[in-house]
Amino acid sequence: MNRSEAKDIFSGPIPSIRTPFKRDGDIDFAGLAKIVDLCLAHAYRAIMLTAGDSHWACMSESEIATVTQAVCQQVKGRASVIAADRYLDTTRAVEFAGMVRELGASTLMVMPPDWAASCTPATLAEHYAAVAKVLPVTVVTNVFIPRGIAFGLETVDRSLAASERIIAIKDDMGGVFAQRLCMAHAGTLAIYAGGQKINHFSLSPFGAQGYLSTFATLNPAITVRYWSAVKRDDREGALAIVRNIDAPFFDHVMTYTGGFDAAMHGMMELAGLCQRWRRKPYYSLSDAEMERLAAFRTDLAGR
Repeated sequence: MNRSEAKDIFSGPIPSIRTPFKRDGDIDFAGLAKIVDLCLAHAYRAIMLTAGDSHWACMSESEIATVTQAVCQQVKGRASVIAADRYLDTTRAVEFAGMVRELGASTLMVMPPDWAASCTPATLAEHYAAVAKVLPVTVVTNVFIPRGIAFGLETVDRSLAASERIIAIKDDMGGVFAQRLCMAHAGTLAIYAGGQKINHFSLSPFGAQGYLSTFATLNPAITVRYWSAVKRDDREGALAIVRNIDAPFFDHVMTYTGGFDAAMHGMMELAGLCQRWRRKPYYSLSDAEMERLAAFRTDLAGR
């Protein structure tokens, strides 16, 4: 995949896969297959694994490889799979890229380590370029958040100059950084917004092509409504969905013990995809909390 192809494929809504678990903490591969099949049924052109949503922090490297393999096998080339690594040194990141390339991933979202502000823009650019020799790279800006705008923009500039096989950027910083990022590079490669729809709504005038869609696996009808409004340049219609559905949803899920991800796993259970459980010591919603979430979901459906 090259930069031009990535701009097309990573345009529009992109579902992020939350790894489902059984109550005992085992990975729920049947639930994972349901989630992927739902994505394929709605013809999303890219399916994303991430260090965060996919729960890499509580998995072994072997399990990460196994989940990636399961997703690629389920997709069977019907969409582009964005694989993800997690805090790997350059040598291991290159090895991981080779492995997921063989599994069928189209690109690798690289999250390098930067403990104690140990990296520089030059060393990060070298890291991304080394991985990109093996598999096209997606940069995720989450790693720049503690380092600030200037550091992030310099790193991106150096990285894109170092390798044309860096084909996309997933933005998690937002704000002025993301606006300047888009102004500088949206004409060259795919830039898509992470998090909430408001991030994409804010960045689309600056050239952001796609966005990470929360509702892509929970209520695809909302995803269709929002993206249809964007495509016909109906800014008021898109804003209405942000204001009346997306923002209230995030306000609500942030009120649960265990944070928004606990509630997201609860929503997946309510959607019939899998169960609510997350690996300990992560908190999973109680039955009472599930009842509260179900009532909110019913209310949200009427908006």
